[in-house]
Amino acid sequence: MAILAAVALCVYLMDQIAKALVVSNLSEGQQVAVLGQLLQFHFVKNPGAAFSIGSGSTWIFSLVGVGVLGFVIWYARRIRSTAWAVLFGLLLGGLLGNLTDRLFREPGFGVGHVIDFLQIPLLPAIFNLADVAIVVSMGIFLVLTLRGIGLDGRRQRDEGADASSAVSAGDESPADKPENPSA
Repeated sequence: MAILAAVALCVYLMDQIAKALVVSNLSEGQQVAVLGQLLQFHFVKNPGAAFSIGSGSTWIFSLVGVGVLGFVIWYARRIRSTAWAVLFGLLLGGLLGNLTDRLFREPGFGVGHVIDFLQIPLLPAIFNLADVAIVVSMGIFLVLTLRGIGLDGRRQRDEGADASSAVSAGDESPADKPENPSA
């Protein structure tokens, strides 16, 4: 749980500090080349989700964010794996970063616009550090799920192998035991 909290706090603080720097140093719509054409800062206020989808439904994204936040906090108690703790920390930090914007930025509570500023010309979206953390968490989720690694860090097939070896190693039913002619 400590790893999850530390990762979430780091992501949240980096996201909020970066957004504060963007808001205080760039005007809305301004673009600044950071790494030539590879990375640019492009300050926009996003009223929707990725690609500004649902820009008239910001309050719905706020409600969904609160619901996912509750799910993450409830589910986090079951995590016994460092990889899953990092995944949930990234997700929680990113979620809190964008939810903070939606709840407390203009134009008002629950309908605030998310500050986006990272632009990679090869990608069709402008995003922020919270978005990066959420996407990375989904990548980790795919890897862990495809490898069959559970919240406890064990592979599911390992658990199945443990169960089958316990059955084959010890507990034979009386019908399976050979009869003892000397008895």
